[in-house]
Amino acid sequence: MFRLDNKTAVITGGGSGIGQAIATTFGAQGADVHIIELNEEGGKSTAEAIVAAGGKATVHGCNVADQAAVISVMEGITKKAGRLDILVNCAGIAHVGSLENTTEQDIDRVYQVNVKGTYNCMYAVINTMKAQGGGVILNVASIAASVGIPDRFAYSMSKGAVLTMTLSVAKDYLGANIRCNSISPARVHTPFVDGFIAKNYPGQEQEIFEKLSKTQPIGRMAKPVEIGNLALYLCSDEAGFITGTDYPIDGGFIRLNN
Repeated sequence: MFRLDNKTAVITGGGSGIGQAIATTFGAQGADVHIIELNEEGGKSTAEAIVAAGGKATVHGCNVADQAAVISVMEGITKKAGRLDILVNCAGIAHVGSLENTTEQDIDRVYQVNVKGTYNCMYAVINTMKAQGGGVILNVASIAASVGIPDRFAYSMSKGAVLTMTLSVAKDYLGANIRCNSISPARVHTPFVDGFIAKNYPGQEQEIFEKLSKTQPIGRMAKPVEIGNLALYLCSDEAGFITGTDYPIDGGFIRLNN
């Protein structure tokens, strides 16, 4: 079950963290993985790991906020592979701040990657998926799209947009056999988290890590591979009856954190 043999999968932001875990998981399950990554070196390390394990992977350096560049890359992938079955929009950036200390520049920076980047990638593949008779799109949203998170104004705005774009695309392309879902992780233990703690809480790394971990009712952060496993299911043929749905993967945060 959950094999992706003979499927071409594009994962944005596949050079680190959640995107890397999704790309690696898909590669292990037989997909021809194409990583779109602004940090091309990070993408190469992911691709090399997939290939070393016997899978197939290619890296494409690209800024998802640049629509012309995204279209060019997607066209190149489709021409080479002959089809494009799966798109996972994982590229994203964070921002810490409430409304009053979020600048116009902050909003624009987050919007360009998290919102416009997701739009650009879906826009670039939708006609290909229609022409080939179907496909799967999976967007990485966040629990911040569904509940209030302190000091995450711009980030929450962007992930709310990702969630509602998901629903819109799912509705509009039901007849084209294109499924579109999203996943909403809570805190995931990635290098970004470690870097954030080290930068903002020097000397208190372990204490802050434990504190952040315990904000999930389950008592820990998610592992990136756990997000990868959910992504695998939702992009597999076994999930063929699922579209227009957001899946929290949050250690109980949304429903049990009271």
